[in-house]
Amino acid sequence: MMRWSGMSLTELFLEGTTVFVLRSASTELPPTDSHPHQMNSSDIKKALATASEAARAAGALMRKNLNLPKKINSQVQHDIKLDLDVRCQKLIELALLLNFPQVAVLGEEGVQGDQSADARWVVDPIDGTVNFTYGVPHACVSIALQIRRARSATPARKRGDSGVLDDDSDYETLVGVVYDPFSDELWTAIRGQPARLNGRIIRISNRNRLDESLISLGFAKSPETMAQTLPAFNQLIHRARKIRIMGAAALAMTYVASGRFDAYVEAGVRVWDIAAGGLILECAGGEFWHRQLPGEHVYAVNANNGRLRRKIEAASRPPRKLPGKQRT
Repeated sequence: MMRWSGMSLTELFLEGTTVFVLRSASTELPPTDSHPHQMNSSDIKKALATASEAARAAGALMRKNLNLPKKINSQVQHDIKLDLDVRCQKLIELALLLNFPQVAVLGEEGVQGDQSADARWVVDPIDGTVNFTYGVPHACVSIALQIRRARSATPARKRGDSGVLDDDSDYETLVGVVYDPFSDELWTAIRGQPARLNGRIIRISNRNRLDESLISLGFAKSPETMAQTLPAFNQLIHRARKIRIMGAAALAMTYVASGRFDAYVEAGVRVWDIAAGGLILECAGGEFWHRQLPGEHVYAVNANNGRLRRKIEAASRPPRKLPGKQRT
């Protein structure tokens, strides 16, 4: 059983998985009317430790079930929802809410707590569910802690001309954790500190030539995003060293943070896919460019090493047609 200085551990058992829940004398964040950056360093360290343990617990459940039959709750042409998605999120929520009961949870599989609170966990219990369903060991757990930048006098934007349903720009990510249970790789970051992989500091690549770059693309799941991405794919495949389509957004971003990939581009991802990985990338020296799209927590992302975004954008555009009548 693990021991932490100044903390005792309560060992819980859920779904056949051991969950280590960190308990300390102070489990409360600042009052909701305080400035978000008044969260002290010990609170942030505890949040990182709690998220890391929660991710490892969910990851253990994923490992146990990778090659077993899986119960499908729902499926469409390009997406699958598993019963294990729900079980993993509940496992994560248990650890997070026991340690930070006043912090809300915004997860792919549902929400807990007051969604207008000044602090929230953003959780993707299984990022790469289709891979996982098919027994492909390329999926992960993603957990971020976000703090509201400042209490706004105006409500979040609702459906209108922009189509944006939720304005996530009010929040800043302070803690990010991504865990790949199949390679036992744990990426962590605290804003303002170096990103780490299994405790070792990581940095982005220094490649600035497109023809030497390894770029990850994602196609999301809607016909609109696929129609948008296919022309970019057709252009980039001739310009980049190689294109990779891996199927897990959070892992693509941590691969960029680790210097394995040089960029990751996708339209149609959700905030829980990118919140933790985006912070990890920034703390590794990269650029987390993202733009909110119409829909609920929907984004376009160009996560890169800080040297390639404009080159990727230029290379993704279809070639200009020459004026005049085309010969046939």
